[in-house]
Amino acid sequence: QVRLVESGGGLVRTGDSLRLSCAASGRTLSNAAVAWFRQAPGKEREFVAAIMWSAMNTYYKDSLKDRFTISRDNAKNTVYLQMDSLKPEDTAIYYCAIDPKSMYRNPEYDYWGQGTQVTVSS
Repeated sequence: QVRLVESGGGLVRTGDSLRLSCAASGRTLSNAAVAWFRQAPGKEREFVAAIMWSAMNTYYKDSLKDRFTISRDNAKNTVYLQMDSLKPEDTAIYYCAIDPKSMYRNPEYDYWGQGTQVTVSS
């Protein structure tokens, strides 16, 4: 059984940083496409970043690529999302997901975590 657990969210101030973690069990992330999505209240789930089985291939939502960094630690079977210079508009629940059913930017993945709340105060 595949299980994804996100952690690292919290309440921070504008300009602060957070590092989210996505730990997997039942699935080896080193050979998986892993993505982060986020969903703010009243909005659709949106793509944030993805890392392919080859960690050389990473993708970002255009407006976030200067502040967010996705990475993986195969030894820990964990994928991270480093978020810097956080803004109030980054407030959302952040989800990790693995094994896309279609384009990696689409929120159509086989497995999802439960999400971690990120709140950025102004």
